[in-house]
Amino acid sequence: MTTLASVPPAARVTGPPARFRDLLAAEWIKTRSLRSTPWTLALTVLFVLGSAAVATLSDHVAASGPADFLPFDAYPQAGSWTLMLVAGSAGALSVVSEYSSGLIRTTTVAVPARGSVVLAKAVVAAALWTAVGVAVSTGSFLVFQAIQYGRHAGVPLTHPGVFRALVASALLAPVCALVGLGLGVLLRHAAATMVVYVFTLLMLPTMFSESTRWSADLKHAMVSAAWRRLVENWEPDPGSLAYSATVSGSWIVYALWPLVTVALAVLVVRRRDV
Repeated sequence: MTTLASVPPAARVTGPPARFRDLLAAEWIKTRSLRSTPWTLALTVLFVLGSAAVATLSDHVAASGPADFLPFDAYPQAGSWTLMLVAGSAGALSVVSEYSSGLIRTTTVAVPARGSVVLAKAVVAAALWTAVGVAVSTGSFLVFQAIQYGRHAGVPLTHPGVFRALVASALLAPVCALVGLGLGVLLRHAAATMVVYVFTLLMLPTMFSESTRWSADLKHAMVSAAWRRLVENWEPDPGSLAYSATVSGSWIVYALWPLVTVALAVLVVRRRDV
């Protein structure tokens, strides 16, 4: 009789380690293969554009006033908050769905560099939601323009405040998607992640006012408050007793939230078991 000798571990053939572009391709396949992805994106775009149309049509002051850029007609809070909610949910679910299904174990076995996996997810989420953000931001402005031109009150892209509001609204989606992704890695539970995300980004800013310095500083450190300041095309009233946010400070808030959450996610995922 003959026996089969086991192959020693050193003699086993192993493939080359996964390159980062391979991780990007894998994460993109996971994202686009979901049937819910195109429906979610399409419905989100339609709702945000529809909210801009409704806000502009219902603004009777805009119909009779001089030509001017009305930021909260072109970018109403209802549409922007919906975009924040959907983008953050999608970013979180791209991670917590793998934890709940157990697929994350297969991923980490194939790619032991867990930090690279999180970074690949972050890059794909940022690219996808930047494209969505640009589409809804540009589309909202065009909807606003079309209605205002019918009233002979349209404004060009070079009008004061228009371009900054357009960019801020476009970047709102990837910022929130990355924050949701980072929270998903940290919490690893869908319900807990969504509760923390909604409370922190949407509800918490409403609890603070601008009447005192400490309260205003906390409020201005939130993404939704930063977006609101960037969209505004007027300067704070010098005689007001409220503490107003600065434009530069609001851009910093935009940058820090995704950077900090993703960095924490990479650090934590390298130090704990799946």
